[in-house]
Amino acid sequence: MPRIFAGHATFAYAHLMGLRERKKAETRAALSWAAVRLTVERGLDNVKVEDIADAVGVSPRTFNNYFSSKAEAIVFRHLDRCLGVAEALRERSAEPLWDAITHAVLTRFGPDAQSAAHPVADAAQWTAGVRVMVAEPALRGEMLRAGAIAEAEIAAAVAERTGGDLDHDLYPHLVASAVMAAVNTAIAHHLRTDPPVPVDRLLTDALARIAAGLSTP
Repeated sequence: MPRIFAGHATFAYAHLMGLRERKKAETRAALSWAAVRLTVERGLDNVKVEDIADAVGVSPRTFNNYFSSKAEAIVFRHLDRCLGVAEALRERSAEPLWDAITHAVLTRFGPDAQSAAHPVADAAQWTAGVRVMVAEPALRGEMLRAGAIAEAEIAAAVAERTGGDLDHDLYPHLVASAVMAAVNTAIAHHLRTDPPVPVDRLLTDALARIAAGLSTP
């Protein structure tokens, strides 16, 4: 094959793979959002895999290609946002560390496209449903697993920015643990307050307090 056509073929293949990966990511996100929404509305025990798949317009088999359980699908939305914090830290390398962390967290835990596409009719009812959902014992193990994955990624991103060594330095792990604690505590406080205090306000406060005691080495 002439080199010019080989180059076009390579570009087309890469573009096709990019589209496929984007489609997979969109399907995974849609299934996770449907799992959250249905669980908040009905309760975990009243939601089946078939219900989640039907809400997205795919088969239960397709659901099983992405998630091994309802719990994994529900928690994925939180995991995806937390992993996005690590991704954003790598992208915002020019900023001071804690400025970048704050921006990354606020960006990932503010209103997003999925939330905008699925507006909540009754905010109080939704908050009450989320409060019940996150208290489900069946979700706790999955939340712990997701938290560990996200914390490891954030620690790696912090180590890259600070020139730290993940195997020997405490600082990247301490920062990652503090960031995840801030996220989890802010969300929990948002759910317990009445009326709910906005998550972004709580996160801004929490991260500012942590940054004051965890300056960049």
